[in-house]
Amino acid sequence: MRAELVLLGRRVDMSRRARRRALVVGIYAVLAALFVGMWFVDHWRTTGTFIFWAAMLACWQFLGGYYSHGLVKPFTGKGPRQLDQAPLLLLLKLRMYPAIAGDSEGGYRNDERELHQRDRAHYQAYQGLGLAMVAVWLAAFVGMGRPQWMGAIAMTPYQLFYGMMLVMFVLFLTLPQCILLWTEPDMEGEG
Repeated sequence: MRAELVLLGRRVDMSRRARRRALVVGIYAVLAALFVGMWFVDHWRTTGTFIFWAAMLACWQFLGGYYSHGLVKPFTGKGPRQLDQAPLLLLLKLRMYPAIAGDSEGGYRNDERELHQRDRAHYQAYQGLGLAMVAVWLAAFVGMGRPQWMGAIAMTPYQLFYGMMLVMFVLFLTLPQCILLWTEPDMEGEG
C-alpha cells in the first residue's frame, strides 16, 4: 500500500489509518450524494452512467487496486505503462505526473502478505455483494409474487432494480480496495 497521494501536484500523506478512513467515507459520501442527486435530475435514465464513471474515477485516482494509480498497489502486480512521449500539457498544468516504475515503494509486485490481504478483502467484499444480491432477488420475488405490493413504492420496478444493480456495481468496483484501506494499520515512518 502506498503512503501518499499526489493531488494536483501536492503530496498528501495517507500513512495514518484515520486519513485513509476519512478518504473512504468521503468517496462513499460523494457517490451517495451523486446517487440521490441523479435520482432527482432524471430518475437515473441517463445520469446513472455518471455514477458509474464517478466510481471509476475514484478507483483510478484514489483507490487503485485494478489500476496503477491510487493507494492500493495493483492487484495484477503490473505497473503503469511507460509513455513514449512527454505528458500532455493539460496534465502538466494540473501537476499530475505519471508514476515512475522504479518508485521507492518497492515496485508494483505484491508480496505474499499483500496477496493474502488482497484475497481476504475480495472474499469479504464479495460476501457483502452476495447479501446485496439476495436483496435484489427478494425484491424481484415480491414483484413477481405480489405485484400489487410494488405499487406502494414511488418508483417503477425497473427503476428499483436498476438502482439496486447500480449500487451493487459501484460496490463491486470499490469495496475490495476500501476494505484494504479501512483495515490497514498506521504505516511506520521512513526514519
